[in-house]
Amino acid sequence: MEGLKAAFARAKREERSALVTYTTAGYPTIDETPDVLLAMEAGGADVIELGSPFTDPIADGPTIQGANTQALKNGVTTTTCLDIVRQARSRGLKAPVLLMGYYNPLLAYGEERILQDAKKAGVNGFIMVDLPPEEAVRFRHHCTNYGLSYVPLIAPATSEKRMKLLCGIADSFIYVVSRMGVTGATGVLSSGLPALLDRVHKYSGGIPAAVGFGVSTREHFVEVAKVAEGVVIGSQIINTLKKAPAGEGAKAVEEYCHSITLRRNTRVSQTNGGSNGVSHGVSTDANPGGDGSGWISHENGEAPKDISTADPTKQPASESNPSNGTVHVDAVSHGTEGPGLADQFEALNTKGDEKDPELMPSRFGEFGGQYVPESLMDCLAQLEQGFEDARNDPKFWEEFRSYYPYMSRPSSLHRADRLTEHVRKTASKGMGASIYLKREDLNHTGSHKINNAMGQVLLARRLGKTEIIAETGAGQHGVASATVCARFGMKCTVYMGSEDVRRQALNVFRMKLLGATVVAVEAGSCTLRDAVNEAMRKWVEKLDTTHYIIGSAIGPHPFPTIVRTFQSVIGTETKQQMQELTGRLPDAVIACVGGGSNAAGMFHPFSSDPSVKLLGVEAGGDGLDTARHSATLTGGKPGVLHGVRTYILQNAEGQINDTHSVSAGLDYPGVGPELSGWKDTERAKFVAATDAEAFVGFRLLSELEGIIPALETSHAIFGAVELARTMREEENVVICLSGRGDKDVQSVAEELPTIGPKIGWDLRF
Repeated sequence: MEGLKAAFARAKREERSALVTYTTAGYPTIDETPDVLLAMEAGGADVIELGSPFTDPIADGPTIQGANTQALKNGVTTTTCLDIVRQARSRGLKAPVLLMGYYNPLLAYGEERILQDAKKAGVNGFIMVDLPPEEAVRFRHHCTNYGLSYVPLIAPATSEKRMKLLCGIADSFIYVVSRMGVTGATGVLSSGLPALLDRVHKYSGGIPAAVGFGVSTREHFVEVAKVAEGVVIGSQIINTLKKAPAGEGAKAVEEYCHSITLRRNTRVSQTNGGSNGVSHGVSTDANPGGDGSGWISHENGEAPKDISTADPTKQPASESNPSNGTVHVDAVSHGTEGPGLADQFEALNTKGDEKDPELMPSRFGEFGGQYVPESLMDCLAQLEQGFEDARNDPKFWEEFRSYYPYMSRPSSLHRADRLTEHVRKTASKGMGASIYLKREDLNHTGSHKINNAMGQVLLARRLGKTEIIAETGAGQHGVASATVCARFGMKCTVYMGSEDVRRQALNVFRMKLLGATVVAVEAGSCTLRDAVNEAMRKWVEKLDTTHYIIGSAIGPHPFPTIVRTFQSVIGTETKQQMQELTGRLPDAVIACVGGGSNAAGMFHPFSSDPSVKLLGVEAGGDGLDTARHSATLTGGKPGVLHGVRTYILQNAEGQINDTHSVSAGLDYPGVGPELSGWKDTERAKFVAATDAEAFVGFRLLSELEGIIPALETSHAIFGAVELARTMREEENVVICLSGRGDKDVQSVAEELPTIGPKIGWDLRF
């Protein structure tokens, strides 16, 4: 902490702005990174941010995300980041270093351990991109105990109240994002920068402010220095490394930093006064105390040029929009566009007496919360207030129910006679519960997804939003979102992993028929998790006009509660219908579990009825003894993903594992936080069905009941059959038949040559 304060104090004494530089640990290689840190200092950097890469960022711009992806391929871990700092310190690095990254890798490493090890390695503090208030209070206190700094970030969208809080907890400097949008060199600066800095300085109490985002040239540096005590450059450092010849990245970075600062530090310089003896005509003394003595300004520096304040978003889209080369999607995202790391920082703190009371519970035990960028916090608060007002307004629910005929609600419930008979033939005498089917597959669009889509589009209209963003895996939520947008004349953009685009081509075409724009995401595993990443990045760019309809009970509060509330129509109807049919509640209800929307909707109305068993069936893929599955609750552990603390599939380093399921809708490495809470309290039980077992369920319902189910639902069918065998004949179980299988027929045909022989199913002519 003191090193950071000294760096800004030194710059102030010398009547200049401090330079804060960023690079990703392990890019382009692990061995080169210590050289890059030394080169930054040699070129005049006062403070260094070392990025710790994460598999599933929701806040990185294209350049930094690309560097992080390469770093992970190079094997970078949290331990690697600390080793890099340690090596650089041993070779003479004096500049203070901040670790910048996401919370889950730190959580996996251990908070107390990271503070101890960071201090020993020579780290001066942290910038955590998505750390929520309750964790930040504790973590910042621990940082202070270790003499480490905790740097808050402020975005243009930060409200006055939050800005006051953030400025109030700053101990070394405040990171100010100059504009919303994508990180990187744009050639322009925000025209609102002076006003933004005036707001920050109003509450900062003299704490320095460093401005980043879009700064890439000496001219930018000089212009920003007129209003801020520091300037942050990140993407251009990565670009410089990317363009440099192999092995010459550090030298290129030093020259770039020198072109910005017009200063050098001869002690650590890679090119001035080094082994090659080349002189650049700038005579400086060494910097033994790390206080910047000897740093001087270049007397013959180029005069600052005029700075454009034109809006960069007014450029024609054709200048940056890549062609996807296909006929069934509207664009291809490589998972790199989106709001930058800097403008995505979570609110760092709240003071007990200033914290707003919760409108509705944000946690389910330890799970839930808002692990999101700072720029989303006020939007989420608006959404929470809007939803609270809507759910307490009888007229809203009257409007929602008025669309029941359009949605084909209420959905029917009936006994599956032949499936029940099949169970009893293979069960012990007197065993084999009756199986009932809650027919969400008969809803408009063919699944339960229409319930949530209709509710959220009505909420979005109530909030004055005019556009919808959605993500989808199997495509059913995308179709439902496109459907309600068509019904109300709203623009709809759906993000879908390119692998899911391939295996769910029918649903992609359905979305386009409904007028939606479909963007294929070619990043990571090219499945649902990557679609969520991209949708979240895009949402933050247009918060004023756009609502994000999350399709499952995942994401930051209040989304899990919103989705569960609209999907609870499933369980509520089931309760009433089973009372009418049998005179009592069912003994068990079963649902498949990916993110958890249909399970939460079926389970929640029964959660206070202890006589009713709740069984969730996850995607076991090739088996839990392999790495190819998506059984998060069965095989995962608590962590943070996509803005929420929940069970996730992750490695020991806190990086998110790749997943697999034959069903696109269950191919997700996280799960809704309410389901995680039910797991820990043992209110619900969760098991996994393999791909082959899901095919057994698919075949049984098709051949015995004349109903072709979705592959997602097929997991629940198999689980229900297994459970029913262990129950008495007089008992009843209900399956949430969450979707129909039209979309999966082609996938089944493709997989049957492999899976068919395992289950004795051969449909060859």
